[in-house]
Formats: sequence, structure tokens, C-alpha cells
Amino acid sequence: MDAQGRGRAEHIDPADQWVLNPVTGEYELRPPPSAAQSAVPGPRTAAPGGSRRAAAPGGSRGRGAQAAATAPSTAPDRDVPGPRRRRTAPEEPPPGRRGRRRPAKKSKGKKVLLWSGGTMAFVVLAAGTAGYLYLEHLNDNIQSVADDGASTGGFQKDKAINILLIGTDKRTGAGNEGYGDTGSAGHADTTILLHVAKDRSNATALSIPRDLIVDVPDCPTTQEDGTQKIIPGSPGVRFNTSLGQDGRTPSCTMRTVTELTGVTPDNFMVADFNAVKTLTSAVGGVEVCLAKDIDDPDSHLQLPAGKHTIKGEEALAFVRTRHSVGFGGDLSRIEIQQQFLSALMRKLKSNDTLTSPSKMVKLAEAATEALTVDSKLDSIGKLKDLGLELGKLNTKNLTFATVPVRDNPAEKVKATVVLQEGPAQQVFDMIRDDVSFTEVKKKESEKEKKEKAAVAARLEGAKSDPSEIRVRILNGGAAAGSAQLELNHLQTEAGVTKSENAGNADAELARTTLEYAPDQADQARALAEILGLSGAAMKPGESVTNAQGLPAMTLTLGKDFKEPGAKLDATAGKAPEEVQKSTADKVACAK
Repeated sequence: MDAQGRGRAEHIDPADQWVLNPVTGEYELRPPPSAAQSAVPGPRTAAPGGSRRAAAPGGSRGRGAQAAATAPSTAPDRDVPGPRRRRTAPEEPPPGRRGRRRPAKKSKGKKVLLWSGGTMAFVVLAAGTAGYLYLEHLNDNIQSVADDGASTGGFQKDKAINILLIGTDKRTGAGNEGYGDTGSAGHADTTILLHVAKDRSNATALSIPRDLIVDVPDCPTTQEDGTQKIIPGSPGVRFNTSLGQDGRTPSCTMRTVTELTGVTPDNFMVADFNAVKTLTSAVGGVEVCLAKDIDDPDSHLQLPAGKHTIKGEEALAFVRTRHSVGFGGDLSRIEIQQQFLSALMRKLKSNDTLTSPSKMVKLAEAATEALTVDSKLDSIGKLKDLGLELGKLNTKNLTFATVPVRDNPAEKVKATVVLQEGPAQQVFDMIRDDVSFTEVKKKESEKEKKEKAAVAARLEGAKSDPSEIRVRILNGGAAAGSAQLELNHLQTEAGVTKSENAGNADAELARTTLEYAPDQADQARALAEILGLSGAAMKPGESVTNAQGLPAMTLTLGKDFKEPGAKLDATAGKAPEEVQKSTADKVACAK
């Protein structure tokens, strides 16, 4: 190759080298036609006599080159894979004979699935040696912060995933001077706990209001010199002070979320203002909808009602606006941010993005430059694996929700919010127990259908009179004293007089269960009706002996038990009415 040809090859955008192979239906990274050798330095196979073989013009090979391609290599320990064999056009079949059937192309759905695994643009992993160099470049882009032991140790492919997404108000980068607090280290301005189900059939993105009053715990925090310092906790403060205040890092926000929800995140990702700008620009903008004109001097957003494609500075202004939407507070801004993230998810999952190599490469650059991750997620390989898991999601089963809150009753001028204890705990329990906020329809096997029918059948049949029910009550995770409270209710209100308190169970349960012997099925159905238990909560097994030496059933109160008389399965698997929620596949207009 001459000097001019080498110069052209060196300045080619990596995205422009992705070529659709019409035979396989997949994209491949190929050098430009004028390139005789790989752009990556490395040992090359010498031809006899020390001369180097070059490809014929246009990428086709001469007879000698073809022979060399099929001959065994004489160069030991090649570091760079040899050139791929090119597919040649099939020969025309002789007259009267049917030619070979061409390989069937992969469906568009399969090609989209291929790309969706690299939603964060990690398609370069299949790019051979040239891709390896680009990978190293992306690795250099990644910034990480110690998790300080606050995480589970990182997500796992065979378990549910909980990722803490933190948007800070730190003012970094050109053009961001008009946002956030001057000199701020960056607070937890926008925080979302993203829960992905174990079977990847659904996910919940739970927004935590920045003005929610919480208890920030003591936080062991790694310092710049590598030593660890415990930053004292603060009871009864705004949630957003869990980051930035007194030297707190994202690991402290992670501990605060665990304290609040009972869910320990696997990893965290932190983004500042620049992330919104660069990510939306990388995908060519996202479409949002406004129900009314917006002119917000604080966020600098000026848009008429209707649909708009926004990116860069305008996208940042959109997610920062609050005074012109809803009631003008932070909760209204959360809603508009959820609508924006839904639109971004739809764009990321669209064919327009997934089948565009140039957009995917730009997205990889933008994501690795804009995000700061925890020390357990600090490589392209780990991010790629996470991207593959997230890529399995269907947007119709991704629910955006907000922690149920109410105005702080201790304030005359309302500035902060506190939990709605019952509904909030129900939401936290659903995430902890891996319960979907949406109805996920799955194709059931014959075996699953039979098992489901058998479970439902446990509730069908004759029921004993309440006075004939003998049951021992155990506390298996409910609040202290719950077994006695439920005993009092059953005896005085439900007529189950042959019941007794048997103390604490050996283990805690997420859900209340009723174990009974086959000859106690009539009693079990009667008690299940009183308690509101589903067939799944009824466990055929063995009876136990009560204080009178008679056979009895065992009722174990789980963490779902709230109060005596409350139907246990009445709200199981359903989000409380107080939760404002939406799914990512729905286009909503900001009001």
C-alpha cells in the first residue's frame, strides 16, 4: 500500500468499517478494499523468498493469493488472526439440475436481538484484533469509584439484578454553568433503583425523591490515599445529602437505599449533566411529548405543545424542568424524567439504533465517557455482560414508579416529603421478592399448566366450620407480637377457637403459608378463606400436635403480614393504588 493509501486507512471511522453480510444477515468489521493488511500492527506471514503477499485490487485474490490462503502458515505463534476467507458466489448449476439452496437469512427479529445485547454499543467485541484496540480505548474511558463493601459484590446472570442509577447536579463540562449549585460536589439529585427480574421478563425503575426525609447511616468511605474513613451518619435529612455532603461517595447513597428499602444494590452508575447531552446526541435525539407550551427560565426549556425530538442541551433542559409542569415541584420533575427515560429506552431498542453501527459506536463512546461506575463494574467486559442482560427486557414490561410519599407534617412551609409507610413498604417488598409491577404473559408448558391447575384446586371443595379448625400460629418474619394479635383476632372475630400461639418460626418467610395434612384439607380451605390466602400459600404436608395432643395445622406469618384481619393475598403481586406508575412502551405527554 502506498503512503496515500495508508493515510486514508488510518483516518477511517471504526463505524464505517461495519458491513452487512447478505448471506449471514450479520454485520462484520471489514477493512476498506484498498487495505492489503490488517490495520493492527503484528506479525505477518512471509511469502517464500521474503516477499509479502498483497490482495488484488478491489479485494479479490489472484491465483497465487488463493493458494497461499489455503496453504498451512509457516509463521509460528501468530498474534493477529489471519484474514477471513471471503465467500465466493455460487457457480451456476448445469442445465436441468437444481442448484444448492442458498442459506436462509436470519429474520429481522434475530438481527435486532443480536444488536440489542450490545445496547451500550459493545458490538465491537466481535471485531477481532481491530476491535480489541478499540475496546482498550473504551476501557480507558471508564471511571470507577470504590463500592466500599456497600454492594452485593456485583450482579449475577442467574439472579435478579438491582442497579442504583444516580444523576448528580455536579456542574462539570462546558455549558453547564447555569445548572446546579455553584461549587457543589454533586448531590444525589435524581436516583432510580432499577430492579430486573430473575427471569428477565420484567423490570421496575423506582424513583426515590431527592427531598425524601431518610436516615443516612455511617458510611465507611475510601479516601484518595487508599485509606478508609467512616463518615458519620445523619438522621432525618434529605435523601440527596447521601452523596457529596461531608465527603460522601456513591457507596453511601447505596447504603442509604439499603437502609430505606431493604434492598441491597448489586452495582451503581453515576451520571452528571453531560450524560444526558452526549447520550441523546449519540442516538440522534429522542422523541418527547408536551401537553402544553413550556417556557421555563430556570431550566432554559422553551418548547410549544406537541411532539419534539430533543438532544444535547435541549434534552438536558427537558429533564431539569419542573416549574412549568405538574405542581412545579420535584415530584413533577420525576414524572417528566420518567417520560424522558421511557422515550430513550424506546429509541435504544428501535431498529433505527440497533441496526446502525455508527450510532452504536457513538453510543459506546458517550456511555463510557459520561458514566462513573462502581469498582465491581469497571470494565467493558462487565458492562457488556450487563448490557446483554438488560437487552432481554421488553419495554412493555419495564415499569417506572415513584416511592409513595406525602408532605412532611412537621413543616408549615412544605419543602420535604416523608414515606407513606404502608404503600411504600408494599413497593419495597415487591422489589425484594422479585414481583412484577406489570402482568407478564408467558407461554406455559403442559407441565406448568397442570401444576397451576393443581394449586388452584387446593381452594376447591368442602370447608369445615371455623370452630373445628385446629391451628398453631408461628411468627416467620412479621412484626414482633403479630402471632398473638392474629390469634386474638381468629378467636374473637373469626370463631377459630381451637388456635394457639406457637412462638417464632425457625426461618423468616416472604409470604405467609399454611401447612396441613391431607385429612385436614377441609379445615385448610376454611382458614384460607378467612385469611384471604391463595392456593399457592397452602402447602400440603404433615400435621403437628397442639397443646392438647391433637393434630393441628401450622400457620406461619411471613413478612407480608400487616395486621390482624387484613386479607393476606388481597394485594399480593399488585402495586398499591398510591403508586404513580407507567410503562416504557407508552408515549405520555408531560402536563
